[in-house]
Amino acid sequence: MPKMKSVKGAVKRFKIKKSGKIKRGTAFRSHILTKVDGKHHRSMRSPKHVDSTNAHMIKEMIVR
Repeated sequence: MPKMKSVKGAVKRFKIKKSGKIKRGTAFRSHILTKVDGKHHRSMRSPKHVDSTNAHMIKEMIVR
């Protein structure tokens, strides 16, 4: 029986914290940020977590 391999794209994008929450990056942060409102730009800095509805699916992809 072959090994169950984790999805490498998911491993690179998400980290599981000790609390069990999944940390994710913020979209639209790469370039052309002069158009972005300052308040929105600052809010993109803070760490984000995956919604609980998707967390189970992502954990399944990472931990195999």
